[in-house]
Amino acid sequence: MPEPNMKSVKIYRVKDDISGILREAVAGSGLRGKGTVFIKPNLSHPEYLPGVVTCPELMAELVGLLRDGNSKVIVGESNGFNYPCWTAFDKTGVQAAVEKAGGTVINLSEDKVVEVKFQGNTPLKRLFLPKTVLDADAVADLPLMKTHEFTAYSGAIKNLFGCVPSNRRIYLHPYLPEVFYRLYTIFKPQLTVMDARVGIEGNGPTKGKPIKMDLMLTGNDALALDITAAKIMKLNWKQTYLGYIASKTGLREENIAVDGLRVDEVARRFEPPRIDLPVKAQMMIYRHEYLTKFFFCSLDVVKLFQKVTMAYRGESTQVG
Repeated sequence: MPEPNMKSVKIYRVKDDISGILREAVAGSGLRGKGTVFIKPNLSHPEYLPGVVTCPELMAELVGLLRDGNSKVIVGESNGFNYPCWTAFDKTGVQAAVEKAGGTVINLSEDKVVEVKFQGNTPLKRLFLPKTVLDADAVADLPLMKTHEFTAYSGAIKNLFGCVPSNRRIYLHPYLPEVFYRLYTIFKPQLTVMDARVGIEGNGPTKGKPIKMDLMLTGNDALALDITAAKIMKLNWKQTYLGYIASKTGLREENIAVDGLRVDEVARRFEPPRIDLPVKAQMMIYRHEYLTKFFFCSLDVVKLFQKVTMAYRGESTQVG
């Protein structure tokens, strides 16, 4: 019955076993038989933290399912601003899990890059993107359910930002809604699996408060899944970058078919980020390209800003 332009999202209650959910998601994704599938995990922290970093067991399960019908499965991430990707692959256990399941891992910051130019009246004229992702026959996206202190919400489309290979992608912050729109339309994830067994509220994506949700969302469209996840979190998605992308693509809520559990039976209001003085200062800086480049011109400046922020909040030192 769904129309051809309908996007589908399914909400599951997760107890222990995720195998059945992943098998069903892969079976309906059209990924089986693709020559190369690229998987984008969330490695936003150099060590494994539930709700912050993609679960290695989930990653191994998905890679194994895809390897059954594909010649190659590649899992990739880029360097963080203040830690190398290989450290995250190692310490989170993701690399070991992927390789045991028959996949390979790649540091996108070491990949060949392709310049992708944009026409029209846009301040964003180009992006330099990894050739491996652009050449893949399909993309799978593995986000987590989080708030974000600068973008309010972090999910599937935000997770694609980690495909930008330069660790100075922070310079793109003045254009984030447009950047996210371009990444979504270029990579077109064919399968999105959001592990929401643990969500992050407050000042996510790495320093927020973990909350038990026991959910998993799967879908054939990253934006549709993000809108559904934001509604579960009781966030006003139209006031985030999701509203910008939806207006650019024409996607409306009535074009999203939600199966499984209903949004209203699993919804929980997530505590929003605390917009304190350090956040306000960074948000002001991020509005301007040259201010962003000036204040975040080196790792030393970023570390100093982090120390000042943690001292202001009375936090212990943590890499995020």
